[in-house]
Formats: sequence, structure tokens, C-alpha cells
Amino acid sequence: MKAKKLQALFIPAIIVLIFDQVTKWFVRHNSNLQDLTLIEGVLEFNYVLNPGMALGIEWLPTQAISSIAIVATIGIIAYLLVNLDKANFGYLICMSFILGGSLGNISDRLFMGIIDGYGTVLEGHVVDFIHFSLRINDFAVFPYIFNVADIAISCSIITLIIFNRRLLPEEVSKEIDKTDEVSSEATTDKSA
Repeated sequence: MKAKKLQALFIPAIIVLIFDQVTKWFVRHNSNLQDLTLIEGVLEFNYVLNPGMALGIEWLPTQAISSIAIVATIGIIAYLLVNLDKANFGYLICMSFILGGSLGNISDRLFMGIIDGYGTVLEGHVVDFIHFSLRINDFAVFPYIFNVADIAISCSIITLIIFNRRLLPEEVSKEIDKTDEVSSEATTDKSA
């Protein structure tokens, strides 16, 4: 059973990492993909190098963001390995997609500065290229440019939020239930 759980944790992560890096490579090496309209007014490829965090936020220098991302990913892996027997397969697969996405972006941070010749290890910028360009009047619905790794991370987090009672490890689900019971009791007491 432990071997199957480890497979559920690492195989999807490796697939996401490979798919992320292959798509980024294709966009970097094909100039016709770097500024391409796929669906007029809705979806485009716009190649950018993101030195900051998610959504282009630049609160810290690239090296600090890279270091934090590496430490956080190692922490997540350690937590998952320690709690492997408590986790169900759905949770492990979601976490695997988060790990794969994290590793994809960390790979860029580690190596893109060297590959493109603008920095050293930890100075690389994340390759982003997918852009939902939909606008309502002058309002950009989602103005951010992202990549396959970001999609894997975001979809997994949304799935964990929506299906938390089924996917989260048993102890966490019980804590959520207790919190809901306390909130429910407090609401009932105020109503009476």
C-alpha cells in the first residue's frame, strides 16, 4: 500500500514537471509561439520571464523567492512523507500536482538565468506564456500570464478546497467538522 501511495505522490508530479518544462521549451524556442492569438479576444500566448512570485508580484528579490520556494517544497515533501499512511489517494494526487508545478517553476528559477545568460543559480525567472486576454469593456478579466505549472497548482488547490472533506487526511477533516459544529452551535445559541 505504501508503494502505491508513493507512486500516487511522485508519478503525477514527474508528469506535470515534464509537461511544464516541454511546453516552456517549445515556447522559448519557437518565436511564432511567443506572441500568438489562439482565440481572438480570449486566449493568447505571450512569452514573458517572471522574476517575481505568482501573478507577477515582486515583493522580494528573485534569489529570496527562489530560496523560499525550494524550502517550502522540501517542507511539503517532508510533511507528505511523514503523514503518508493517513493520506488518501485523492489527496496525494492533488498534492502531487502541486509538487510537480512547484518543481517546474523551481527548475526555471534554478536554471533559466544560466541557460539564457542573465544570471546564476537562483536568479532565473519563471517562463510564463498562457494569457486569458478576455476584456469586459476596459476591464481585463484575468490580466495575468501563467504556465502549465501554475495551472497544476491552482487546479489542485481549488480541488482540495471544494472536496476538502473527501480529500484531506482524516485528522484534518475531523478538525474541519469540529470547527463547523462549533460555528453551528454558536449560530444556534445566538438565534435562541
